Amino acid sequence: MNYSFETAEKSTVKLTITFTGAEWNSAVDKAYLRTRSRYAVPGFRKGKVPKPVLENYYGKGVFFDEAVNVLYSEHYPEILEKERANFTAVGAPDLAVSEFTDEKVTFTATVPVKPEVKIGQYKGLEIKKYEYNVTDAEIKTEADKILLREAKTVDVTDRACKSGDTVNIDFAGSVDGEKFAGGSMEHYDLELGSGSFIPGFEEQVAGMKIGEEKDIVVHFPADYQADNLRDKDATFHIKLHAIKGKELPELTDEYVKKHAGCDTVADYTARVKTRLENKAKNDSRDQTENSILQAICNTCECEIPQAMIESEIDGIVNNFAQRLSYQGLQLKDYIEYMGQTMEQFRAQFAEQARSHVLTQLVIEKIIKDEKITATTEEIEAEIAKQAESVEKTVEEYKKNLDARRMEYIANDIVITKLFDFLTANNNLVA
Repeated sequence: MNYSFETAEKSTVKLTITFTGAEWNSAVDKAYLRTRSRYAVPGFRKGKVPKPVLENYYGKGVFFDEAVNVLYSEHYPEILEKERANFTAVGAPDLAVSEFTDEKVTFTATVPVKPEVKIGQYKGLEIKKYEYNVTDAEIKTEADKILLREAKTVDVTDRACKSGDTVNIDFAGSVDGEKFAGGSMEHYDLELGSGSFIPGFEEQVAGMKIGEEKDIVVHFPADYQADNLRDKDATFHIKLHAIKGKELPELTDEYVKKHAGCDTVADYTARVKTRLENKAKNDSRDQTENSILQAICNTCECEIPQAMIESEIDGIVNNFAQRLSYQGLQLKDYIEYMGQTMEQFRAQFAEQARSHVLTQLVIEKIIKDEKITATTEEIEAEIAKQAESVEKTVEEYKKNLDARRMEYIANDIVITKLFDFLTANNNLVA
């Protein structure tokens, strides 16, 4: 067997693989042994028919497809491994037989490969910096959540509903005067402030009283899962039947000792404040890093193979299905309820998938070009830090570190150094 390859269009590589006649005949023999049990010939036991008899009965090419599979499975992975420095396959090849004689058989394989991304600029950009601050009101709201553990549910009849209440409502949604699938329900229990519905819905229900009816208008997000509703205004007719509120106990030292393990309300509130400040810090960092990557991606040119996008969509859909399963739902039932086909459902994630693939390619490119690595000393320091956090010695902690975990630690260090580099080399403005 010998092969050659050349770069082709649309981020593909064209492999030309040639086998001798002897190699092809050997593959046909293997194909016969693999598949002979599928065929029957009068006068012979199934699976015991000699190869020449089967070829005569079904035709000379009866084993050709399987023979191609034999050669492909035996040699294609080997070729990819040998050419790792030249290209990386990202999907199944388009395989064809281009030449067939007694002396040789030639395959051509058009292979989708990881593309080269051309970054216009990743230094000296002016990029928005995000900063989130924690207010006293947010601290109190978060601290009061512990009171829900002993909250009593009570019927409310003497006031309008508010955030935190559970309301029983009928709703009927329409776009341009036409009702849409999944947009109507009767006697639905909705907790206001839970974020269960699209932005603006729960906020407009708040303030209604029992027996009241009204129309509210909301705007579906541009990335909404149903493409027939995406980026559109919808009108919902609401009727409110009942309100249930929560009667909370008092936040006392005794209560926080029981439920939070703190000696005083002040200690508990301080702990909540620290947690919220840490979250705000992390959110600020994450949003800023996303802003940096988006600004860099906007300068890029890259022809991403469809195979990479489809693979990313697979991951998104699988995660979506898993989240549905936590609610006792199946993906196929959800898609049917939304009035979509699987193809339509997948298509709505195409741009998100492409954006994520491009971002990963950009990250890999900058890391490679800037030669960002994790040193042995940095890895050891991170391991020591993690060991201390779980109150173990480094030696004890290392016993549970396999190669995959070590790789994760190294990658995490590299990504941290990457964003430190990008932050230092770009102009971040509030």
